[in-house]
Amino acid sequence: MNLPRKLAYSFGAVATALSYQAFATYIIFFYVDVVKLPPYLAAIGMLVYAVWNAINDPIAGFISDHTHSKWGRRIPYIAIGAIPFGLVYFLLWMPPFTDLGQVMQLFAYFLFFICLFDVLYTFTIINWAALFPEMFPSLKERSQVNAFRQTFGMVGLLLGISLPPMIYGSLGWGPMGLIFGCVISGSLLIALWGSKEHKEYSREKQLPLWPSIKATFKNRSFLTFVFSNLFVQYAFTLILATIPFFVKYVLRLGNGQTALILAAAFVTAIPALYVWEFFAVRIGAKKCFMLAMLLLAAFLIPLFFVGSFWPAFFTSVLIGVGVAGFILVADVILADIIDEDETKTGTRREGMYFGVNAFITRFAIALEAISLGLIFTRTGYNPYVYTQPGEFLSGLRFLIAGFPMIALLLAFVILCFYPLSGRKLVEMEDEVSKMHQEKGVN
Repeated sequence: MNLPRKLAYSFGAVATALSYQAFATYIIFFYVDVVKLPPYLAAIGMLVYAVWNAINDPIAGFISDHTHSKWGRRIPYIAIGAIPFGLVYFLLWMPPFTDLGQVMQLFAYFLFFICLFDVLYTFTIINWAALFPEMFPSLKERSQVNAFRQTFGMVGLLLGISLPPMIYGSLGWGPMGLIFGCVISGSLLIALWGSKEHKEYSREKQLPLWPSIKATFKNRSFLTFVFSNLFVQYAFTLILATIPFFVKYVLRLGNGQTALILAAAFVTAIPALYVWEFFAVRIGAKKCFMLAMLLLAAFLIPLFFVGSFWPAFFTSVLIGVGVAGFILVADVILADIIDEDETKTGTRREGMYFGVNAFITRFAIALEAISLGLIFTRTGYNPYVYTQPGEFLSGLRFLIAGFPMIALLLAFVILCFYPLSGRKLVEMEDEVSKMHQEKGVN
């Protein structure tokens, strides 16, 4: 595949990151603070959304794997879902029920549209992601294209965090939803132009639901990767969640400095992706993933000691380098696992693997919440005062550095048992290549 098509396919990451980041960051603020949905109803709605979000991914993956059409298994969902996804994203920020006597109507609207958003997000993004292993079979191509994907994802993430206040502050929330909806649909349509799939796979007989689930959870390569990845995601989300508290109470700085420290990590991660691509091709995905874990754990050590802006800023730069490593390699490893699964089941099941991976890594958010709750309740945090007790400040240092370091070391140990490397990986790749020739896949 030529470079423009690779870039076009990768551009779908803008829709992935922009839509979810803006939603996760601002949806509660908008419905509770702006349109006055009672907080307890917002909490109930988000709880329902969380449950639906967890079960939605494996279901969508299973349905995608079992789709049979002359256009393939994945592309129809992207083509059909791109414009409705953007439209629903716009309507999400345009609730018509804003009077005081319309609270229950507002709640019903909120619940319906956040769940509909998740359905469209899941079916378009999982199918877009599922094309990655199929379209790019070699380590070199997978590393290159995933660097492109994650670059666009970083851009989308930064836009999803930084742009909304500027847009809704000057134009309003509805225009913000319209602009973002157009960007989401547009980026998915560009990705559609760059997408390609082998129709031979859509003619294969897939495993029924229960055997498919059993085969996924019996795959040793997948289990070692996914639980290692769970602890990596936990470390990453815990660092992000703790930074605003750390900057405010430990460094005693304002919101502007918080934004700069966060931006330092993500801006640094973009060029670092291409450094990690170089290493991934030369030392392999497994070693690259493990090296990224160790480096990130080492880069967290200064956070036990920093007490001012610039040391924290430069530490954030280093953290961005480490984060880029596992962001680049995670999908490459998952693609290898899907190849291995084909040698065991005789069929391609990208949808199920991406769906189950998303389901399991969602538990990183629960682990993050438990960690924050434990430290905040045990160390005397008081949200109504600016000067917090010393125990809480020490707890923040452990949240931002200690817990993540422990999680990364656990992830490292688990990944030591990941079997797909060296000679075994080469033998598996040869077997997959022979199977594809027999199936008539170029």
